[in-house]
Amino acid sequence: MMVGTSRRPMAEINVTPLVDVVLVLLIIFMVTAPVLQSGIEVSVPHTRTVKEITEERLVISIDKSQKVYLGNDPININQIAATLKKRIRDPQHQAIYLRSDEGVPFGAFATVMDAVKSAGIGNVSIVTQPIDSHGGKH
Repeated sequence: MMVGTSRRPMAEINVTPLVDVVLVLLIIFMVTAPVLQSGIEVSVPHTRTVKEITEERLVISIDKSQKVYLGNDPININQIAATLKKRIRDPQHQAIYLRSDEGVPFGAFATVMDAVKSAGIGNVSIVTQPIDSHGGKH
């Protein structure tokens, strides 16, 4: 019999792996958060003047199959005006950004633009990609 050596279970939890996992998750979240803000895949047209989307924004997107989204939520094209009227307190000073795929016919684009204007919003910016200095697309 061995006297004096008693084996007791370790009562402390090693927090180092937990801290490592939390830091990795934080980094992943920080990298993916900007991508999640505009998650609808839209290939916007290329123009020479490009306005950056900086302030708090409402983005309406039209994808290749002409589905319309308000933010990341699909919306019926007939409900755009009513939804915008509910969500916007000051339509005169609110900016709306319109992202439309290059392949969307002008008629669909004009219908969405008309719905936004009928909500009383005059400040509509169209989101585009810049043309590089060689005259081609990025």
